[in-house]
Amino acid sequence: MEYGDSVQKVLLRKIRKAEQDLMQLKLDYCRFVFGLTHRARVVSGGATYLVLSVDVESMATTDDGAFTRPSVAGVPADKPNQTEPVPLGTDWMLEQQNKS
Repeated sequence: MEYGDSVQKVLLRKIRKAEQDLMQLKLDYCRFVFGLTHRARVVSGGATYLVLSVDVESMATTDDGAFTRPSVAGVPADKPNQTEPVPLGTDWMLEQQNKS
């Protein structure tokens, strides 16, 4: 193996690791800032959905350095066994839970 090939493999491995770390950090951001977790309940278009996926690639950096809310997909809360998630985009709000 040539030196150039070896360097390329090391750099590719480091790039992939950095990309995985960035994705995990964005998921953590979604959890702590937006309250999104797997199966979180969100309201979109007047209906309640259970979140199945979060698209962290859809997050953009705002002027103040924060991130925009991500696009999500989910299934209707009243039909959780529905097989096809509905893309909700960024037009969603976390469902407010009544605290007794």
